[in-house]
Amino acid sequence: MAPSPAATIHPGAAVDPSARIGAGVSIGAFATIGADVEIGDGTVIDSHASITGPTRIGRDNRIHAFAAIGGDPQDKKFAGERTELVIGDRNTIREFATINRGTGNGGGVTRIGDDNWLLAYTHVAHDCRIGSHCVFSNNATLAGHVEVGDHVILSGFVGVHQFCRIGAHAFIGMGALVNGDVPPFVMVASDYGRPRGINAEGLKRRGFDPARIAAIKRAYRALYKSGANLAEARAQLVDLARDSEDVRALLEFIDRGERPLLR
Repeated sequence: MAPSPAATIHPGAAVDPSARIGAGVSIGAFATIGADVEIGDGTVIDSHASITGPTRIGRDNRIHAFAAIGGDPQDKKFAGERTELVIGDRNTIREFATINRGTGNGGGVTRIGDDNWLLAYTHVAHDCRIGSHCVFSNNATLAGHVEVGDHVILSGFVGVHQFCRIGAHAFIGMGALVNGDVPPFVMVASDYGRPRGINAEGLKRRGFDPARIAAIKRAYRALYKSGANLAEARAQLVDLARDSEDVRALLEFIDRGERPLLR
């Protein structure tokens, strides 16, 4: 399909004839757009960026120079099967970020939501699922099959082990290595990441009132400060969840876990 007449494509860009380019898309010099790529209206792709299909990119995204989007998964089991990358709307992807497609035995799709910021040198591996309104600071790295909820912040040089989950509104401090599931609302810090309280400041900025924050703090104390084992802490959370939707969300996150909870 030919690009939309309203698209602006630099003569030095290489765009596969099968790529679907929306209205108002801008593609810079020496950018490469491969076969089976779809780019939504208003998206801006800077010079030297590379987008390989099958990849679907939504509206009004900004992809900066030298980003590599939709490449083959870095997985030895990948045998060339058809997999894809799906990116939502209004995301900012900075220089040298890398985002890989899924694998056949991992669900087949890497998926990124809306309104995220992926800063320079970030890496999103195969089969990851990222929510919306997240910030990944420079050099933050996700291994394969990682799940990240909405409004999560990864500071610079964070590394997340494969198959880990990070719940909504969590904050991971600079340089932390995450090798277990991080519950919603929790702050993690130190080299081998350890819980350090709740992300109270972030919650305030997102409109959580004092009562909601107090309930989350009580849940955190039950899980991390009471001295209870996980089964005992879970029983306390069940009681607290009766009066708090946020605690119910935290409890559901724990119950869905397949990897150990970060404690």
